[in-house]
Amino acid sequence: METRDIVYIALFAAIVAALALFPPIWLPVIGVPITAQSMGAMLAGGVLGAKRGSLALALFVLLVALGLPLLSGGRGGFGVFFGPTAGYIVGWIVAAFVIGYLTERFWNRLNIFTAAAICIFGGVVVLYAIGVPWSAAVAKVSVTQALTGSAPFIPGDILKAIIASLVIVTVKRSYPLLGNRSAA
Repeated sequence: METRDIVYIALFAAIVAALALFPPIWLPVIGVPITAQSMGAMLAGGVLGAKRGSLALALFVLLVALGLPLLSGGRGGFGVFFGPTAGYIVGWIVAAFVIGYLTERFWNRLNIFTAAAICIFGGVVVLYAIGVPWSAAVAKVSVTQALTGSAPFIPGDILKAIIASLVIVTVKRSYPLLGNRSAA
């Protein structure tokens, strides 16, 4: 791994942390906030690729576990990983990997539509496949109930995926970080 890769990984971990500055919107009863940080996983995977994108989110999650208040609302610490949002937080690593992998595979045909489809798949479908069962287990409810409780977040997550896809395609055109290095 080159120094440049390490810098990109640290930069995107910082971008995810900076997305916490957007104030969380707490939905009544659910206890899970709407945040901008899930878009960070989409951006990291789509711009950096599978390996560097998932490492950026792994670094971010490690820093949160060590106690840095990097999550929206100033949350951090190991205790965060025992709450209903922990599956989503850990799922960001997987989502970044999946988005990065698919972006690398479709790089030559990447446009706004393929980027949006990739971000929706990795950043919504895959993320919910990890987060919903975790929330169900923590809340001691069925997966169906947890999915129903998560449904209000889906439109916002799709909007974040569209915004991320616009950024990914713009970065591809102006300063491609993947391209020929996608296998690196």
